[in-house]
Amino acid sequence: MPGANVPEPEYVAARRVLLDAYEALGVHRKAVVLVGAQAIYLHVGEGDLAVSPYTTDGDLALDPRELEDNPELNATLEAAGFELTIRPGTWTMTDVHIDFMVPTSLGGGGRRGARLGVHGTEFARKATGLEAAVVDYTLVRVGALDPADTRMFDVRVAGVAALLVAKLHKIDERKDTPDRLQDKDGLDVLRLLRFAETAHLAGTLVALAEHAIARDVTRQARGFLQEHFSHREGIGAQMAVRASIGLEDSAAIAISCEALARRLLTAWT
Repeated sequence: MPGANVPEPEYVAARRVLLDAYEALGVHRKAVVLVGAQAIYLHVGEGDLAVSPYTTDGDLALDPRELEDNPELNATLEAAGFELTIRPGTWTMTDVHIDFMVPTSLGGGGRRGARLGVHGTEFARKATGLEAAVVDYTLVRVGALDPADTRMFDVRVAGVAALLVAKLHKIDERKDTPDRLQDKDGLDVLRLLRFAETAHLAGTLVALAEHAIARDVTRQARGFLQEHFSHREGIGAQMAVRASIGLEDSAAIAISCEALARRLLTAWT
């Protein structure tokens, strides 16, 4: 980074395009929950890791129960300058990707494309693990990283527990296809574990594990946390190590994953 707390131009652009998407969504904003790395950054900030917490893309979870029929989503995004570059669900502007995803249990039939009624089957794709995000979220005012851009939106941002559930599902889904694993996801789990107050996080996870929509994915996530992070050689712990090579002590990262995962598992009963 060129200076303390000054993001690189690509991160400024990523936030700008995210705000472009929010602006275009209009009345549909109430159906959208920010997930992924941009949501994690809004919770943990710079944190205490030397690895940048910023991201060059955006991830938005859609709750189809809260979508309006009008305006039609595809036409709205296209009119704002976005292009559907990967079908279904990835919309692009100036090389920044915004992925629209719907929790699998709310996405209707079919394999990949979420069934969104009048909005069709290509606007968003289904993703297992996002069910917790449409339950556990908070309203946050999000603005640009560019001081010249004065736009601000009050948006739903997934809570720490929901983000943890989503990341654990993503890692487990890709564990048998190493070329699809993104090491940064392992480090994101560590960021969340370091940031969260364990008892509060465990309490939220216990509540999610009893919620009709989030129950199954949350209970599954507990097993993924145990398998991939509760010992230092686990897939998730080693992803965090690889993502921080040259910037953090590898042994310390692995031990931190193991210790924090075990602490949460003990509290999460």
